[in-house]
Amino acid sequence: MPETTTIVTDRITPLTAAAPASREGHFAWLDLRGIGADALAPIVQAALHHRIDGLLSDDPAVFEGLPPTVRRILVLDEPAVDGFPYDDVDLVVVNDRAHLTSPHVGHTPDRGVHVVVSDAPTLQEACEVVREVPWTLLTFTDPTKIPLEIVIAAAENSGGRTVTTVTDVEDAGIVKLVLEHGSDGLLLAPRSADDVVKVARIVEHEAEKLELCELVVDAIEHIGIGDRACIDTCSLLDKDEGCLVGSFSTGMFLSCSETHPLPYMPTRPFRWNAAAVHSYVLGPENRTRYVSELKAGFPILAVRSDGSVREVRIGRVKIEKRPLLSINATTPDGRSINVITQDDWHVRLLGPGGSVNNVTELRKGDRLLGYVPREARHVGLPITEFCDER
Repeated sequence: MPETTTIVTDRITPLTAAAPASREGHFAWLDLRGIGADALAPIVQAALHHRIDGLLSDDPAVFEGLPPTVRRILVLDEPAVDGFPYDDVDLVVVNDRAHLTSPHVGHTPDRGVHVVVSDAPTLQEACEVVREVPWTLLTFTDPTKIPLEIVIAAAENSGGRTVTTVTDVEDAGIVKLVLEHGSDGLLLAPRSADDVVKVARIVEHEAEKLELCELVVDAIEHIGIGDRACIDTCSLLDKDEGCLVGSFSTGMFLSCSETHPLPYMPTRPFRWNAAAVHSYVLGPENRTRYVSELKAGFPILAVRSDGSVREVRIGRVKIEKRPLLSINATTPDGRSINVITQDDWHVRLLGPGGSVNNVTELRKGDRLLGYVPREARHVGLPITEFCDER
């Protein structure tokens, strides 16, 4: 829950209070200053529709008629005059921390300070402010993210929330991930309603989870030489983490990362020895790609044995000729699916409970973990149509 404060001389002492609460995880604010009248209405409507956390302006008239589901943030260059209307404002952000002592700011529901970080002294100020006030709005003049990392570290366990100004939607995605946690909030000046939709997707915090199922092995066959791919990611993978691959769009197998010890070589905790080059691999937004299409920088889904999912980026795809092994299995609804892997003991598939199964030791009746999409695929996209894969 956000906090309000009482003033002790020129310092701020955080106290728990019943201010409007942000949704858990990351959130977005939109900067409405400078947006023309024609663009303002569709941007505000998009913000309400996509549950944007806050709208920021230096004109309180912008907030008239807005529902309480959106946080209304007023930016003040100077302390307010007597009689300033705060009825439609949830949070006041001042551009000078000294103005927090103004009685016209002190009676507002919630308060914050905007700090422009351009050098070492202003970075120090940001680190102090983030531990003193409930909300710190940050603007960085240089493109490096190191100052933001320092402020995020200073804010740890302080109870204060950071909101960082971003230049565009791409920058928003980067700022969200700084120091893994990222800035709590992102402030974007949208150019159109499309920007609102994009930033809403970036801060969407609901963790994706796939419903995995048990596959029963029917047959294993040595099929000779072919091209298989290793997928090296830019992330370190967990022991029960794999990528979903398969010959058919109707069912995929959960391959195991090379995080488990091998007798003749070190582990490669960033790698999946994925499958033959024709295989489908599951990526973000329920889209598949052929293994042969993957390149450095592409996103792919890392899936754990409990079905939890995260996006990782590919650092390299290595395709080599190797002996191949064809594995057929049956899904819970009776469909027959297939994966073709390298025919070697060190290639592994995950089973129930995260069990590790060397492909060359699989036997008929063994159980593996997989994913059974409901739709067929056309150019990697789900589509409801008849599709017979064999």
